[in-house]
Amino acid sequence: MRRSGAVDDRSTTALGGVRALGSGGRERRWKRPESVLVVVHTADGRVLLLQRADDPRFWQSVTGSLEEGETPAAAAWRELFEETGFDLEPIELGLRSRFEIRGPWRARYAPEVSHNVEHAFAVRLERTRDATLDPDEHLSSRWLSVPDALALASSRTDRTAIRRAAVPGGEERS
Repeated sequence: MRRSGAVDDRSTTALGGVRALGSGGRERRWKRPESVLVVVHTADGRVLLLQRADDPRFWQSVTGSLEEGETPAAAAWRELFEETGFDLEPIELGLRSRFEIRGPWRARYAPEVSHNVEHAFAVRLERTRDATLDPDEHLSSRWLSVPDALALASSRTDRTAIRRAAVPGGEERS
């Protein structure tokens, strides 16, 4: 289900997707320290947040890492589909953030990698709809007002993207 424009000619190694031998001499592929965030919101000001399975206190918009050779736009579509079941084309918000990778997730990346680059996208729906969640990734979902979503979203970059996508005239603020 790959969309057009999905191939990126930058090398994986240059982006931190380093390969190394893991236990048992098998090749281990580190996560690429580049990701997408997709704000799903409605015309009447509701925002979808997902509760992470690996940290139930962490609520977020749709997120995920780029795969080898994948563009941010292709990753945004793939992650939106995988995490919600919504087959929609996200639009780029023009936000790109760099942040330190949280301790619990640092082991997924090459040892020298400490930061991630995140590209923000959005999808606007006419009304709320049920998301189809993968229970290995998310425990639940909530449609919230913008103020409630801003209060519950666990990351600064998510709050900035929610403001940009779902607030008329929304500006970058932390």
